[in-house]
Amino acid sequence: MEAGWNRRGSYFNFVRKEHLKLDDLRKRKGSGNNYLFKNEIILEYPRPEIHVSHLKHDTDRDGLEGITKSGGFKGKQGLVWWGLVVGGEELRSAEQRLLQETYPDRTEQQVQVQQSFLRKFASSPAFKKSSRLGSYRFTFPLQELLEAYSLQFCGGEQPLMRVYETHLYKQEVMYAVLVHSPANQEQFSEYPLLSDDPNAVCCYRDGRFIWRPEAMCATHRYELFWNNKTLQMEARPWHTYEFYVWDNVCIVLHVEKGKLLEFGPDRLREELKFCEGEKLPHAPDEFDDFPSAEATVRSLWPEDPSPLERDEEQDINEAE
Repeated sequence: MEAGWNRRGSYFNFVRKEHLKLDDLRKRKGSGNNYLFKNEIILEYPRPEIHVSHLKHDTDRDGLEGITKSGGFKGKQGLVWWGLVVGGEELRSAEQRLLQETYPDRTEQQVQVQQSFLRKFASSPAFKKSSRLGSYRFTFPLQELLEAYSLQFCGGEQPLMRVYETHLYKQEVMYAVLVHSPANQEQFSEYPLLSDDPNAVCCYRDGRFIWRPEAMCATHRYELFWNNKTLQMEARPWHTYEFYVWDNVCIVLHVEKGKLLEFGPDRLREELKFCEGEKLPHAPDEFDDFPSAEATVRSLWPEDPSPLERDEEQDINEAE
């Protein structure tokens, strides 16, 4: 495994050209991660298939000012990083798919009495509304992003998607998917094309990214229980709790040096929201509070009277 430092100043190990599942990571020498090997004491938890139709890009005040003044997104070293947006709607549909796959012969009554359980396992930062990168969040429909990228970088052709890297931090596993123009095919040919593999951590199908989390809890407080008599699934509270790794997926758009993925100022403002900062080691020292964020946005869009909204849907794991 190789090693490096990310944009938050965190040290990590990484592997190029592969999306390594947890079992594969345990076999790799040099991972230096003790959390990975706690799997024998971790109780059973769900592994759903989550369909994602929106992406988010979080940034701090300096980043927001740069995006606003330039009219779009340009990344360090030619890469713009986006995260998956997974909210209550995505988890509800994932839960229904998991139940249907597990118990396809349920009666209508059994369907009606089934209690929601999946969101109790969704305790990792991948499912939270808070940000580790800054107080400003742009959220775009995936198809709009890909269409803009196609027109601006691919001459209207479909961009290519490739298995880029696996990053391993102290408690986090991040899977990166690279999106680039067919014109740069030779530059990135060593990276495998992203395939619609039912066993893959992430794939792209029918206009959505499909993510199959390897570890969705971070802190385990529940055990997944199957009741094969009643054809029900439930989250049973654990008598204690245990820390484990958690995973997430990032979509990386290749934007050549000197270029940017452009959007009009009105569209940028429409998709901008304030998000609370998550206080973590190596996270930005200062997140803006809401009044400061409001003032910043007013100064950047002085002719737009619309109020700054908060991205504050209740964290899924806190619901109920």
